Amino acid sequence: MSSWPPIVSSPAHSRWAVLAVVSVAQLMVVLDSSIVNIALPQAQQDLDIATLSTAQWVVTAYALAFGGLLLLGGRVADLFGRERAFLVGLVGFAAASGLGGAAPTASVLFAARALQGSFAALLAPAALSIIATTFVQRQERATALAVYGGVAGAGAAIGLLLGGFLTQWLNWRWCLYVNVPLALVTTVAGLRLLQQTRGVGSRAFDVVGAVLSSGGLAALVLGTTRAGQSGQGWGSTGVLGLLLVAVVLLAAFVARESRASSPLLPLRVVLDRNRGTAFLGVLFAGLGLFGMFLFLTFYFQQIRGYGPLACGLAFLPFSLGFLVSAGLASRLMPRLGPKPLILAGLPVAAGSLAVLCTLRVDSPLVVHVLLPEVGISMGMGLVFVALSSLALHGVGAEDAGVASALFNASQQVGGAIGTAVLSTIYAQAWTDWLETHGQDAIASPSGPQPPPMASVAGYHVAFAVAAGLLLVALVAVLLMVDATRESVETETPAAETVDPPPAPRTQDGGSRHEVGPTHDDARSVQ
Repeated sequence: MSSWPPIVSSPAHSRWAVLAVVSVAQLMVVLDSSIVNIALPQAQQDLDIATLSTAQWVVTAYALAFGGLLLLGGRVADLFGRERAFLVGLVGFAAASGLGGAAPTASVLFAARALQGSFAALLAPAALSIIATTFVQRQERATALAVYGGVAGAGAAIGLLLGGFLTQWLNWRWCLYVNVPLALVTTVAGLRLLQQTRGVGSRAFDVVGAVLSSGGLAALVLGTTRAGQSGQGWGSTGVLGLLLVAVVLLAAFVARESRASSPLLPLRVVLDRNRGTAFLGVLFAGLGLFGMFLFLTFYFQQIRGYGPLACGLAFLPFSLGFLVSAGLASRLMPRLGPKPLILAGLPVAAGSLAVLCTLRVDSPLVVHVLLPEVGISMGMGLVFVALSSLALHGVGAEDAGVASALFNASQQVGGAIGTAVLSTIYAQAWTDWLETHGQDAIASPSGPQPPPMASVAGYHVAFAVAAGLLLVALVAVLLMVDATRESVETETPAAETVDPPPAPRTQDGGSRHEVGPTHDDARSVQ
């Protein structure tokens, strides 16, 4: 079978420099899903936003654009070059971040966050597919995916820490400004390091499929987000209407893709049992992680009374544990393959979530909070690295971008659905506790709030449900995944076309490309 990654080999130092560039970009994308959460109260006051539910559009606008446009971004990267898409995404992300930081009104801030999400939807799938098409050797690819998985998993916790620091010591606007220098430096490095590629096959573009998928995913993210907001709920007319629109549009999208000559999402990418299970697994993993972050943030701030910086620091063990676990996965995956890592990591993460069900108002912090944090991060570090590899198992070079986009979309949609579902479950649980114990909610400007004991009871139920969903993912992986270490290594997709700089010029002005080494030759060179 032809080689994949591209046939033009890169020196080892260049490959690792490319990984550094891609990792910084991925960190920015993940950070912006969480960094503004801690800054919301200050932004609400500064911009005279009337209610917290309106202020939540700072988060929702980003998630809506990001989740809705990911599949489109992945296919654009495949058709027009993932490195070009990556660099355009970086520049656009920097511009949108600067606009958001300087926003004079709430409307401008919401629009800037939507722009950030749009460019992130171009940037994120290009980043993962660049890694997949840059690293040839099994051990190198495992290490690169471990770095990517570590950044993707720990980034949300790092965002809470950085958001707390910037909000407390500067102001909320720096939670957006911080992206500008990072993105510009990364863009300059990318221009120097990235080899331009273009996808193989037809350049035709499925416009109808793009509209259906973007509209369907956006309606799904918006509907589930609204379901978790105060005063909405799953039975509200607005939420049910959005979810119905999402189902209709996504069903029409699947029907369209099954017969389109140049589909936006070739169904072969999803129907493979290993890749399909990987997408399902990361959907549930996103649900569990977002649930943990959401309710532990509530616990630290509302029950423990932590400020923004202290709350961010409380998540530091999670970030460190995730990075350690991802490094361990990079060593184990070439020897064991992805399935054993997933089967080991999911029970550890689910068990640690179950330990959080023993939280009390005055629980010892180390035993009941920090150690479970480390357990969740160690388990999910193994899972994310293995799922990243499995999601690209046997995928063709022409589909690498859309497979990467679907991986990111699964995590994003999982987080949105998880936040909404678990918020609803939490609210019902503390309401039931009040009725059982004959107590009343506490009046506040943002609506009735539960007393500390009722809140903790709600956290218990939410953590238990999140742990149960991870176990559902465990069963799916156990039954469906049949990829072995050997198959992950040998089933490599077809080569893609590369625009290697600089190409020698012929006398007639044309370009002369030398034939690069094959997959086996590249190994001998390296």
